Amino acid sequence: MSSHCSTTWLPRSRRAPGEGRSLLAALLSANPHGEPYLDSGLLIVSELVTNALLHGTPPGHRIYLSLDVDPARLRIEVHDARRDREPVLRALTLDGEAGRGLHLVKSLSTRTGCSPREHTGKIVWSEVAA
Repeated sequence: MSSHCSTTWLPRSRRAPGEGRSLLAALLSANPHGEPYLDSGLLIVSELVTNALLHGTPPGHRIYLSLDVDPARLRIEVHDARRDREPVLRALTLDGEAGRGLHLVKSLSTRTGCSPREHTGKIVWSEVAA
């Protein structure tokens, strides 16, 4: 990780996306390279943390958020406890009320992915290039 990183454990609650956005905003405002990543980063953190909260974090577990920024890119990682539930891009419909978040993340990211965590769960990550 670069010297411009931040990590935290987020609660399994509706507060988690807001806490994640606050952490990202603080990191980027304290970093001379952070401004170009703010809008995309806030949306990506919101979507990935919300997905982890709704689909990847059973009761009794928390969500781990890792942020890393340098002049070339912002990397966002969201770790949750469910290895058996990887993110799935759904087909979009005009009247659908869900499923757009990962499409937004993909469109704003240079690279995205999902990998298993060492002991349990998975890491869903996104990188945004300058």
